[in-house]
Amino acid sequence: MNQSRKKPVTLQDVAKHAGVSRATASLIVRNSPKIAPETRKKVLKSMEELGYVYDRVAANLRSKSSTTIGIIITDISNTYYSDLLKGVHHTLEEIGYTVLLGVTFDSVDKQDQILSTMIEHRVGGVILCPVSESSDEIVNRINKIQTPVILAVRELAGANCDFVGIDYQAGSQMAVEHLIKQGHKRIAFLGGYRKSSTWIKRMEGYSLALRQAGIELDESLLIDSLPTREGGVDAVRQLLSQPNHPTAIFCFSDLVAFGVVQGVREAGLKPGEDIAIMGFDNIPEAEIFYPPLSTVSSFAQLTGKTAANLLHQRITESEGEKKRIILQPELMVREST
Repeated sequence: MNQSRKKPVTLQDVAKHAGVSRATASLIVRNSPKIAPETRKKVLKSMEELGYVYDRVAANLRSKSSTTIGIIITDISNTYYSDLLKGVHHTLEEIGYTVLLGVTFDSVDKQDQILSTMIEHRVGGVILCPVSESSDEIVNRINKIQTPVILAVRELAGANCDFVGIDYQAGSQMAVEHLIKQGHKRIAFLGGYRKSSTWIKRMEGYSLALRQAGIELDESLLIDSLPTREGGVDAVRQLLSQPNHPTAIFCFSDLVAFGVVQGVREAGLKPGEDIAIMGFDNIPEAEIFYPPLSTVSSFAQLTGKTAANLLHQRITESEGEKKRIILQPELMVREST
């Protein structure tokens, strides 16, 4: 004998079970702040007891709007992105959005796949920290379906969308100027992808600081690598295999700097004494690292908060000129320099 399939629990069933109207139950599944805490608790308990599952995609289709936001980052293990996520998550949750996270591991294919999935789930907007080899085509793709998008951290030339980032050129310039004031003339620049906008801007600041000090740029002191601790180890090993090694190293990021410190120690040198080391980002570990790392604060959490607020503004007020918000960095001098 065939058993009939169990009928799915409806929102009307939940409302009846909790002793509230369907409209009240609907407001609760949409995270409305208008509902009293006791009522919310009672309805949520009914949902749990009945096994109710809210079909958010169907609701988005009916209302032609969405309270779900997608954020796409390159590396969840990088504390910089963890801090950026805090800023995004806390800001959007307070407004009433639910945040979906996608991690690309700096892969263009993975980025395309995650974006397609988010679009299929009818997200109301996207905060995209693009992979290093991205082009403006990915933004054009999102714009075609009229989904608001904010670029964060990395800028894409020609992309018709809002952007939130840090002044990487100014940050790099102040970092290298600090090293020059300490008496260093042979200053290396290690880590990061040369094709990425963040590397290019850092390079501009590095070059400008050298030029203004009358120091000739030495191409042998520029070694790119993965923007990771492992990348830093590999880059500094290449650097120290050369004759006449530098007295200071400016690193693409704090993670790269941690790897550089490891590689310097492996070579029998003392970080902060034999070679000065400067990072970039000021992630929390930088201050408790040994030696404490001099770096440039790029305010990851504030970047996330700013991007989240701008996305909400773009969702609620779709018209208006695209914005380019550039936050100002801050030099943090510690024992590594």
